[in-house]
Amino acid sequence: MHASLKAAGYRIGRKRVARLMRENDIRPRTKRKFKVTTDSRHDHPIAPNLLDRQFTVEAPNTVWLADLSYIWTREGWLYLAVVLDLFSRQVVGWAMDEQMPQELTLAALDMALQRRRPLPGLMHHSDRGSQYAAGAYQKRLVEHGIVCSMSRKGNCWDNAPMESFFHTLKTELVHHRDYLTRDEARRDIFEYIEVFYNRQRRHSTLGYLSPAQFEVTALAA
Repeated sequence: MHASLKAAGYRIGRKRVARLMRENDIRPRTKRKFKVTTDSRHDHPIAPNLLDRQFTVEAPNTVWLADLSYIWTREGWLYLAVVLDLFSRQVVGWAMDEQMPQELTLAALDMALQRRRPLPGLMHHSDRGSQYAAGAYQKRLVEHGIVCSMSRKGNCWDNAPMESFFHTLKTELVHHRDYLTRDEARRDIFEYIEVFYNRQRRHSTLGYLSPAQFEVTALAA
C-alpha cells in the first residue's frame, strides 16, 4: 500500500499508512481451506532437486516454476495450472479446466513456450506429481532442451515462490469471491493474472515493481 501511494505521488510515511489502515479496518486478506492437488503415487521417473531453493537468478527464462491449484465455484472445482518465471515472478503460462488431466499442465507449458521461446538449458522446476512426471510432459521438456528439476517429496518449500503466487491469488482475489460458475471464475482469474498481477501488482522482492516492469527495467540496464 505504501509503495503504491508513493508511486502515485503521495508524500506519506509507512507508519502513517499503517495507522490509517488500522483506523479504517483495512487488513491484509487471509487464506482459507487447503486441498491437495499433488499425486506422487506413480511409477514415473523422478528428477533430482537441481534448483535446491536457489530462488535468485540473473535473467529471464533461466528457471521456470510450475504447479497446480484449485478454485471453488458453485459448479464445482476449477483447476489452474501455472508456469512462473523465477527471475521476475511473471506468469508466463497458465491454463484452467474442471479436471486435472495431463492436458491441463501441458497447455500451461505450451503457452509459456509460445510466449517466451526460451533457449535450450532453461530449468523447469515442479513438484513430483504425476502431471509433471508423466511421459508426455517430460517429452515436451526434452523437445525444447529444458532441464527438469523436482521438489523433494512433500516439501512445498522447495517451490516456495510458486506457492507464494497461489497464496497471493487466493488471499487477494479468490477467497473474496462467490463464483456461481466456472466461466465466471475463469474470467476473473484471467483478468487478475494478465491485467493486474503481471502488469500492476508491486512485489517487495522486485523492489516494488510489477513483474513486467521489473523485466523491462532489468533488460534496459
